Amino acid sequence: MRNAFAHEITVCAAKDTSIVVLSGDIGNRLFDSYKQECPGRFFNCGVAEANMTSMAAGLAMCGLRPITYTITPFNTIRCLEQIRVDICYHNLPVIIVGTGSGLSYANLGSTHHSCEDIALLRVLPNMTVICPADVVELRLALRAAVKHQGPVYLRIGKKNEPVIYANEPPFQIGKAIVVKKGTDVCLLSTGNMLPISVGAVDLLKEQGISAQVVSFHTVKPLDVDFLKNAFGKFPLILTIEEHSLIGGFGSAIAEWLVDNPSQNGKFGRIGLEDKFIHGSGNQENARKILGLTSKSIADKAIQLLSSD
Repeated sequence: MRNAFAHEITVCAAKDTSIVVLSGDIGNRLFDSYKQECPGRFFNCGVAEANMTSMAAGLAMCGLRPITYTITPFNTIRCLEQIRVDICYHNLPVIIVGTGSGLSYANLGSTHHSCEDIALLRVLPNMTVICPADVVELRLALRAAVKHQGPVYLRIGKKNEPVIYANEPPFQIGKAIVVKKGTDVCLLSTGNMLPISVGAVDLLKEQGISAQVVSFHTVKPLDVDFLKNAFGKFPLILTIEEHSLIGGFGSAIAEWLVDNPSQNGKFGRIGLEDKFIHGSGNQENARKILGLTSKSIADKAIQLLSSD
């Protein structure tokens, strides 16, 4: 995804001279084409992410459209106060891009994992939270974010994520995308778990269960119209995310359910338990250990459908 981001922001910035990119001391070679195309509009802010965030806020107050970019926990948790006070309080059009989200950097340990970022940023007033699933959604999300009048958190993966879409789907902030249609269970996926969710469809089909897969690329604001329809139509709605079960995508829908208690369908969540991950291994290995696999999704759906 990071290569697609570098390419797309170059295209966007060539058309819009107000766009500036601030990097937290990564991606310098990644942005070579951008720097050639848009000289003077790239700033390497070093390992001083909080300062980078405040700098972006200042640039936005001067009429520019800043984008901060670095590894997710360093662009969110490390500078949460600056995001809250400098950006969100003033409702500034700053795009915060967290790359390598979730367990993308599983092999580097918990310092580089980002399993709390959705929870932290979606609670901030004025913040929009978008989690694209593949490079196609990333390009569409970035274009939409650049036009959005307010703060945006863009939570992206790292590299080599499977491409889901053969063609660009209609994309709008706050509107879910139906990827596969089904009737028995509705799998609501956000971010890079979409390919894993799609993989559960055939496993469920073997058990005679028809699964619909939906990309909920926008965690805030939620597509409440879709939720009302889904809970009235499906026996089971299941959320899937590479994020803590506390405060994430599933929690956002659970909160909505509390305020809209007349819904009919059962509800379940798949995500990470409330604990740090010790040990080292790649993302695929971490997902197997933590139950973030297509089989785990299918097993959970079967269990919930068969329970009273």
